[in-house]
Amino acid sequence: MLMRLLTIVFLLFITPVMGEEKTNDTKRFHQLLDAIWVFELSQDPFQASQLGHTPYLSHVPDISPQGLEHGFKARKGFIQQLKTIDLTSLSRSDQITWKVQNGVLNDAIARYQFNTHYMPFTSEYGFHMAISSLPTSTVFKDLQDYQAYIARVAKLGSYVRQQIQWMKQGIAKGYIMPGKPMEGFGSTISAMAVDTAEASTFYTPIQNSTLVLPSALVDQHKHNLNNDLLPALRTLNTFYRDEYAPAMRATMGIDKVPNGIAFYQNRVKHFTTTNKTPQEIHTIGLQEVARIASEMQEVMDSLAFKGSLQEFIQYLRTDTRFYAETPEELIEYASYLSKKMDARLPQLFHTNQLPRIPYGVEPVPEAIAPKYTTGRYVAPRNDKQPGYYWVNTYALNKRPKYALPALTLHEAVPGHHLQISLAREMTDLPPVRRFTYISAFGEGWGLYSEYLGGEVGMYEDPYDEFGRLSYEMWRACRLVIDTGLHSMGWTRQQALDYMTRYTALSTHNIKTEIDRYITWPGQALSYKIGEITIKELRKKSELTLGDAFDVRDFHHEVLKHGSIPLDILEENIELYLQRR
Repeated sequence: MLMRLLTIVFLLFITPVMGEEKTNDTKRFHQLLDAIWVFELSQDPFQASQLGHTPYLSHVPDISPQGLEHGFKARKGFIQQLKTIDLTSLSRSDQITWKVQNGVLNDAIARYQFNTHYMPFTSEYGFHMAISSLPTSTVFKDLQDYQAYIARVAKLGSYVRQQIQWMKQGIAKGYIMPGKPMEGFGSTISAMAVDTAEASTFYTPIQNSTLVLPSALVDQHKHNLNNDLLPALRTLNTFYRDEYAPAMRATMGIDKVPNGIAFYQNRVKHFTTTNKTPQEIHTIGLQEVARIASEMQEVMDSLAFKGSLQEFIQYLRTDTRFYAETPEELIEYASYLSKKMDARLPQLFHTNQLPRIPYGVEPVPEAIAPKYTTGRYVAPRNDKQPGYYWVNTYALNKRPKYALPALTLHEAVPGHHLQISLAREMTDLPPVRRFTYISAFGEGWGLYSEYLGGEVGMYEDPYDEFGRLSYEMWRACRLVIDTGLHSMGWTRQQALDYMTRYTALSTHNIKTEIDRYITWPGQALSYKIGEITIKELRKKSELTLGDAFDVRDFHHEVLKHGSIPLDILEENIELYLQRR
């Protein structure tokens, strides 16, 4: 009954896309897309509720062995149904959707087959952080919302215990995180393992409620917290400290876990949307590092600096004038840069093609900041929230201001906020296109956005330009380091030394970044591979169109289909050039 109701709600929610003249295959394809989307919402009720699907507000993911196997088999069945669709009968947009949907399903299947559920952490994130965000991501409008939230929280204890069981199996079978990159991560768990309901973040919505909630409902919530969820979190804390952390492996590469070589090859294909091998990507990285080092030398020459690149980097790391004195100063500077770039967007985009969703600038939450990356974009969790550009204000002497212009362009505009918001506002596309994030495209666009800052005067002095080059070098080093760690036997120290040698990142940032690459295999390859592709397509467009080239038209062509694989992007630009 629930599934029937959700299907009806969903079909009313989306914009109709099927015209009367469409072929049977087209109609069947869209019906299949609807069915897959409803299924995926049921598999991830956290995302479903964030997207406004209220029937899932009281649900949590089913990660039992039976639940995961059901998801695996259902997705295999959906792929078989996709294969029966005649692609030649579909429109260009539907052909893109077919490929995106097929990729999403195959990724979920691969993650199950490679047993990623045995390792539910990276060095900066874990399932416990996902549930800890529920009190702030849930929208409370009426009593029913509180009832659904309390019903959901009542199920989280079981969810946590299921995660512990998977991790125990991971220890037994060799699927376990590396130890060194996870140092200090346990504090993110212990912070949640409080003694009383009133001290828990899960009780905050009740404390802050503007409604007069029934005392029986409040008592029920306290009982659930005190007798189920909080004991489960304390068990998780003890398990992680006494069993999981001591069992972590000494090796760094994912190729050292069972079937790890095949898994890494799968991740390389997934995160780059190409067929490039780790060795090919490693070679591209070495070439890019050499090129960017040459451009860095040009900046040093313009400043009449007589030392080596390493000496200049050390100077940047240690001179206090390059660092903010207070968290407020760093946030204010990031906010200024954001508004400065807002005003320059019309030089790069047609104003009627900019997103409507606004964004804010905030510090990375204190609880996760020590192990977190320098900055990140956080998309809106519901239709009452903006996007957020997060800036890490932990360890201010490790957050150089000369790097902030490039970071701002990447995370805010014209980077992630602009690209992701535009995709979400494309209501003529099915949800899988609007809400799927393809890393090679999105991160490639983010890095390309840093480059665009130079075209509109965002880098005002040589230090800002060096900061941009350092960030580009950072992403080039990722190609070398990620492939080195996961397919060539590199040690963590090798990776640290390589990044320290070539980038102006602080030692703290370098450590958090390397630990991220170790615990999130392949993701770091997205940036440079995507950016190189976009730059090559732009160069081709400029050469083909000559004086008729308009960068605003080019950017529209890149972004107007949402997040897409790189081969589809190449086809789109080729079609654009043929039309012109």
